[in-house]
Amino acid sequence: MNKKEKILKMYYEEHQKQKDIATRIKVTQSYVSQVIKTDKRYNSNKETKHKASMVRKTTYNKEYYKTYKRPKKDDNSYQEMQAQLEKDIAELSYYHSYNMSDYNFIKCNSSAYHRNSKGNLSLVNGLTVGFDVPRTVNMNIKVPTQKYKHRFCMS
Repeated sequence: MNKKEKILKMYYEEHQKQKDIATRIKVTQSYVSQVIKTDKRYNSNKETKHKASMVRKTTYNKEYYKTYKRPKKDDNSYQEMQAQLEKDIAELSYYHSYNMSDYNFIKCNSSAYHRNSKGNLSLVNGLTVGFDVPRTVNMNIKVPTQKYKHRFCMS
């Protein structure tokens, strides 16, 4: 029996790994691989192994997800986000007694204001607003440029 026949017998009949075959016959693993790929049983064997592997993988994943428990996070980022959300709701809500400062209102509605000749912030002409909206604010604050569309907090 020559080397090629030994390799094919050990691989297909004895189901040994290429690495083990190479060490026993004293050839390289790449040579074993080339011999195996030239055999006519190679494609059908490859398909069979692939299907068996997929079945094992599916079974493993089912068992893994049955017993998997996500680790609990020790950080409090979710609570911090909830607290910030509550603060924002209280600040923007009509149902709370908390009044929004002029500064916060202008930050939220920056596109509704422009700087007048005195450097104060004034409401843009032609806007219909409620009585509680500040018309002019004597604060030296930065207002973002009008390069993008702003959303109004006013209703």
